[in-house]
Amino acid sequence: MNREQAWELVQQRVSNRNLRNHMLAAEMIMRKLAEHFGEDEEKWGLAGLLHDLDYDETADDPQRHSLVAAAELEKLGVDPEVVYAVKVHNHVHGLPRVSRMDRALYVSDPLTGLIVAAALILPAKKLAAVTTEFVLNRFKEKGFARGANREQIMRCEPELGLSLAEFVTIGLSAMQQGAASIGL
Repeated sequence: MNREQAWELVQQRVSNRNLRNHMLAAEMIMRKLAEHFGEDEEKWGLAGLLHDLDYDETADDPQRHSLVAAAELEKLGVDPEVVYAVKVHNHVHGLPRVSRMDRALYVSDPLTGLIVAAALILPAKKLAAVTTEFVLNRFKEKGFARGANREQIMRCEPELGLSLAEFVTIGLSAMQQGAASIGL
């Protein structure tokens, strides 16, 4: 599956525009991380773009989330490494994150929400106005962007060997470069 086919599938299966934007943001971060680590940017980008493909169907059933998407992607002949990364990004299954791509998707997923929330509280409401320092300061506030799992994001160091500041900088840079596609 190429990127164009993946995006068509997302548009068919995901009705919520904010969720689509989240998936695009995850794709951006995954591509930037792949570039940073010298990995396959297309493959990593697909994992980010497709990771919540089943969310419309499984939002109320976390035990099924990611399993439904992985099964569908497998039927469509998507690269098994991408399928597995999609499957294991949901920690409730207790499946091991084996590859660097698996680990990158796991920690990147909540980072998108933290960065978007940081942009939305600024007067400009644009990613261009956000700095790494601003995100890190907000990261410490428990009441800010509650849905962005801090423990999961902080796994960037043991999972990827990146400090929190390095990880936020990479993620923010990626999202700033693609800001127009997500309306920020």
